Amino acid sequence: MAPIGEAQVMAALKSVIDPDRGGDIVSLGMLSGLVVRDGHVAFSIEVDPKRGAQAEPVRHAAEKAVEALPGVLSVTAVLTAHRSGPPAAPAKAQAPGHSHAGHSHGPGGHGHGPAQGASEQKPLVPGVKAIVAVASGKGGVGKSTTSVNLALALAANGQRVGLLDADIYGPSMPRMMGISGRPSSPDGKRLEPMENYGIKVMSMGFLVAEDTPMIWRGPMVMSALQQMLRDVNWGDLDVLVVDMPPGTGDAQLTMAQQVPLAGAVIVSTPQDIALLDARKGLNMFRRVDVPVLGIIENMSYFCCPNCGHRTEIFSHGGARKEASDLGMEFLGEIPLHLSIRETSDLGQPIVVSQPDSEHAQSYRRIAARLWEKIGGGGGRAAPKIVIQ
Repeated sequence: MAPIGEAQVMAALKSVIDPDRGGDIVSLGMLSGLVVRDGHVAFSIEVDPKRGAQAEPVRHAAEKAVEALPGVLSVTAVLTAHRSGPPAAPAKAQAPGHSHAGHSHGPGGHGHGPAQGASEQKPLVPGVKAIVAVASGKGGVGKSTTSVNLALALAANGQRVGLLDADIYGPSMPRMMGISGRPSSPDGKRLEPMENYGIKVMSMGFLVAEDTPMIWRGPMVMSALQQMLRDVNWGDLDVLVVDMPPGTGDAQLTMAQQVPLAGAVIVSTPQDIALLDARKGLNMFRRVDVPVLGIIENMSYFCCPNCGHRTEIFSHGGARKEASDLGMEFLGEIPLHLSIRETSDLGQPIVVSQPDSEHAQSYRRIAARLWEKIGGGGGRAAPKIVIQ
């Protein structure tokens, strides 16, 4: 079978009629960001933001039209809404909306958008007292492992906790939290989060197959993040922990700009190159007026399980010194230890599988300090990005 191509997708989409405008979505110029790769198709449909959820049937029809093509393995259709008026700063124009093959959920654009001032902005996640981002300047420093164990530690300390996997390209929460299956949507508008160990969890990993490549461009990533916040029934939470993707790109700016973050935690390993990237992440949050709650040094040292000899594989103490130099609080250090890695890979993180271990207690101490620093969930208004 010949691979599916853009021409075939475009031809299928010409059969999708927008009833409000009386034409097909291709001829009307509503289609953008089409990507076709190895049987996986992704595209955006631009609609008037005033239409909101009324445009959802158009997105659904487009998804079904492409799904019917031979050779199509998955389809991702996203509604985006562009506002009229003066140009906005980057990453401000998108509205939420996401789907994938065989499953659709949530409304399309929403009438309230980031162009509004902070005082006018509605709470993005009603019922959530505080949102804490766990971030790093680079990958490979154990940020997701830290996010999972901090969330579980907060829950063990008595807080009601949710966990959002914001790493669209490399979601890891389903495996690390030992959760399989897909979230349900009883009303067809909002998703029910998955749950394990008493924590509510949402991840793109629940919505696409584990080996499916995410070939989205920036606007599609931002729309998916917004929807996983707005259109998930998180309920009443004390803390929503957000596992951020590494770096300082579109996803990070979306979260920092449009989400009322109580603060951010920076995870780094001790060596200079990791600290340099961690500093970039820290400065990004400072630039957009998000409080940095502190720095955690992960993989801080290694103790041989046989002889107890301590080896500082990635150096040691770099994050503590960096925190001191930057006027940040050093929240603690977590060693490089086989049990931390093994329990995470097995979907039984160390905080729940070995709660009395030294490492689990370290996470709980850090979580207790974070809860103190966010004032029991005081929250704050969403910041604005200023382009100079």
